[in-house]
Amino acid sequence: MHTPDWQFPYAQPRMPVFCRRGVACSQPLAAQAGLSALQAGGNAVDAAIAAAITLTVVEPNMNGIGSDAFALVWDGARLHGLDASGRAPAGWRPQHFAGQASMPLRGWDAVTVPGCVSAWVALSRRFGRLPFARLFDAAIHYAREGFAVAPVMAANWARQAEELRQHPDFARDFLCDGRAPAPGSRFRLPAQADTLAEIAQTDGESFYRGELARRIARHAHAGGGLLSEADLAAHAPEWVAPLALDFHGLTLHEIPPAGQGIAALIALGILQARPDFAALAPDSAASVHLQVEAMKLAFADAHARVADRDAMQVDAQTLLEPDYLAARAALIDPARAQHFGPGEIAGGGTVYLTAADEQGCMVSFIQSNYMGFGSGVVVPGTGIALQNRGACFSLDPAHPNRVAPRKRPYHTILPGFVSQDGKPLLSFGVMGAIMQPQGHVQMMVRMGLHRQNPQAACDAPRWQVDAQQHTDLEAGFGGDTIAALRAIGHVPPAAGSAFGFGGAQLLLRMPNGLYCGASDPRKDGLVAGD
Repeated sequence: MHTPDWQFPYAQPRMPVFCRRGVACSQPLAAQAGLSALQAGGNAVDAAIAAAITLTVVEPNMNGIGSDAFALVWDGARLHGLDASGRAPAGWRPQHFAGQASMPLRGWDAVTVPGCVSAWVALSRRFGRLPFARLFDAAIHYAREGFAVAPVMAANWARQAEELRQHPDFARDFLCDGRAPAPGSRFRLPAQADTLAEIAQTDGESFYRGELARRIARHAHAGGGLLSEADLAAHAPEWVAPLALDFHGLTLHEIPPAGQGIAALIALGILQARPDFAALAPDSAASVHLQVEAMKLAFADAHARVADRDAMQVDAQTLLEPDYLAARAALIDPARAQHFGPGEIAGGGTVYLTAADEQGCMVSFIQSNYMGFGSGVVVPGTGIALQNRGACFSLDPAHPNRVAPRKRPYHTILPGFVSQDGKPLLSFGVMGAIMQPQGHVQMMVRMGLHRQNPQAACDAPRWQVDAQQHTDLEAGFGGDTIAALRAIGHVPPAAGSAFGFGGAQLLLRMPNGLYCGASDPRKDGLVAGD
């Protein structure tokens, strides 16, 4: 069994939390809501749903009732995958976007059908113990009575307000006298409490086939959007078989496309095919170089080929074949950074949380508006902030991810899960757009190959490759490492272009059946357990 090193080598470390059951997420109030569900007799699924619902209220700058969601659930015997991403409106034919250079980032033409409400319902019906309505208690309370805005969230909210204040829906519901709320100030949104109460009372039906659906569709029509009641009614989450790849004795599981989890698997497969990689120190320039180059290769394939599963032109498993990964690995020059294209094949804003219980059920769950508050569209009187996942479609007629009616867009969010010898080991995720698969790779390298404990792996400095294949390095790397990487051609992104280095949450199942939880110091969150 995997045995971590309990040293803490990085500056200002947090300490991990040991517990028999717990919840790790980026906002303390949501973590406590999840723990409360466990203490009320619920299981890890109930805890995850309660935390996820609460996050729509207490971390609105990253997710909302109008988000999409994915989940991986170990039910005590096997792993299940849930894809609750939404599809494009039926009216989104390519000609609707004629004359545009790229998909819109904000407004109704960026809004696909929101899926996270359907994820809550599907998870509860299949695995939950508590009544569905019980899972809304904390969220409704905080929406109606208010909550204190956390400092990291307040800073992020203020940054987004500079761009989104021009959107009347956003300004009406999420600014206070024209400004983002200050750290420690009380924020409340009673309309969101009413919406959550209706979702709870109708088991989600109102959101897709009832009064809430009608209100969403009416607001879309009034704003020139094409999202209709029929689009909402047609939505259904899908249970999927996770993709998997072995890496030095551990198996990483990811949701299949249209999610970008396959990029993490490709990168790890490339590193596995490099015999020189395992012996390198995790924070050395040589190790970071190989990881960055592997990630560039993985993104080149993902960005060229990943789309709605029904539109993919290659089978996802083909990109994980050992011979293909070995051929891609051979392209890496240990002494030179490169730009890569896709290989030849024969023939924004997110919240992540994880929960685990004493019976061994473990949940890896992620929901997101994509770019922070999302589209800037908020349905009046409801508090429903809608995601902008449609921005991830392509307008290239030859691309498998080209926008089309009722099609799922390329998705950036991905929950992660690790098993060893067929048994559950780690439920984790690293929120943060393009950072997410890169974060999964770095956690696997640190925890799987170098046996760092979950909190040390969280605290460690991170690297990030951007869309132009530039390399950003967090401040914790030593000056010699940074200089060595620059010397072989790693180019930093332009000033101010870096997205950030994400936020990880992890629960590791230990040999004695207890858990070790870790929460990223880059966020406001914590591990709540008992």
